[in-house]
Amino acid sequence: MTRETSSELIARARNAIPGGVNSPVRAFGGVGGDPIFFSRGEGAYLEDVDGNRYIDYVASWGPMLFGHADEQVVNAVVAQAKRGLGFGAPTEAETLLAEKVIECVPSIDKVRMVSSGTEATMSAIRLARGFTGRDLLVKFAGCYHGHSDSLLVKAGSGVLTLGIPGSPGVPAAIAELTLTLPFNDVEALKALFAKQAGRIAAVIVEPVAGNMGCIPPQPGFLEALREVTEKDGAVLIFDEVMSGFRVARGGAQERFGVTPDLTTLGKIIGGGLPVGAFGGRADIMAHVAPEGGVYQAGTLSGNPLAVAAGLAMLERLDTSVYAQIDSATQTLIDGLAERARAAGHRVCTNNVCGMFSLFFDADEVSNYDHVANTNAEKFSRFFHAMLDQGVYLAPSAFEAGFVSTAHTEDVIKTTLDAAERVFSEL
Repeated sequence: MTRETSSELIARARNAIPGGVNSPVRAFGGVGGDPIFFSRGEGAYLEDVDGNRYIDYVASWGPMLFGHADEQVVNAVVAQAKRGLGFGAPTEAETLLAEKVIECVPSIDKVRMVSSGTEATMSAIRLARGFTGRDLLVKFAGCYHGHSDSLLVKAGSGVLTLGIPGSPGVPAAIAELTLTLPFNDVEALKALFAKQAGRIAAVIVEPVAGNMGCIPPQPGFLEALREVTEKDGAVLIFDEVMSGFRVARGGAQERFGVTPDLTTLGKIIGGGLPVGAFGGRADIMAHVAPEGGVYQAGTLSGNPLAVAAGLAMLERLDTSVYAQIDSATQTLIDGLAERARAAGHRVCTNNVCGMFSLFFDADEVSNYDHVANTNAEKFSRFFHAMLDQGVYLAPSAFEAGFVSTAHTEDVIKTTLDAAERVFSEL
């Protein structure tokens, strides 16, 4: 399988774009080699610029719930494009999408559309600080909430993949306002709130971590977050940019039965186009301008193309969609674990509905320290060998994979047959 054109394109891109990529997670920094340039996608498959075809488990980092180039989503976008790409003014479709989000996610009374997940989390934190009059923020090591200044402390995703402990350009005074705890550690959470009682504005968490690999919440963890924040008067923010509408129609909060004060969304609500949103309790959202004094704005927020794609996605979600995806993911992850162990590899697998991860040389992975001690080098070899077999996984040991309704039994079987060959030679 040759990728000469991709190699030529990345060399050219490096002359015009830092590192040749517009997001570090695309750079193959965690697995080595050069990134692949893709030209088209259809269903569960991607095709690169050299004509190679791959089964795709990146799904544009989550939003492709119905696979690539889904006909209903594409038709909705084309129809809107013919009416106009954007107006910088209100449209009825924005309200329709907001109403659909509110219908699906019971914790959200009002929602504000933005253009990215980073913008959503940044805005939610500003709102929580404005609402509480407090400054301190609590996050969890390995969780990634975008690249705004307050959140690049012990972050996951590309920060973890590239081994960057923080980021130049983030003032120490801002970093000091962010307190970091181990994911799934209830005792550490309680101890911190006892020490900082009345000073914490918000706790932000991925209820299902996806940016240090897929790590589910352990029983009692989310419940403890709800109890401690409610008692202290801090705002609980669920970052469901990745898990929202992916692990259940109402997100992780529906699946695990824990209600946050604010929720950030993205990915699926734009059907694959750039989008984000934050929403929650009416009394908190009333503080957002122009209704309140917490300023947030975006010229392209509620872009008609993204809204059209999002509506085409959300209007089709029901329990059968998640049952199908959950079953396919379970078959995939069980099959990978079985074949790995049969070939003599020690692995740990995590999955929640359409999110999954395979970790090498680990028995349990439930927090950042566990992830950091897995065998990333072996994953890199596994990644490249699977790539040569026509299977495209997330190019990092520290990123979740995603399954769509387009991943049929035949697609999963082809993947597992490829993995069996790879494990035997790894």
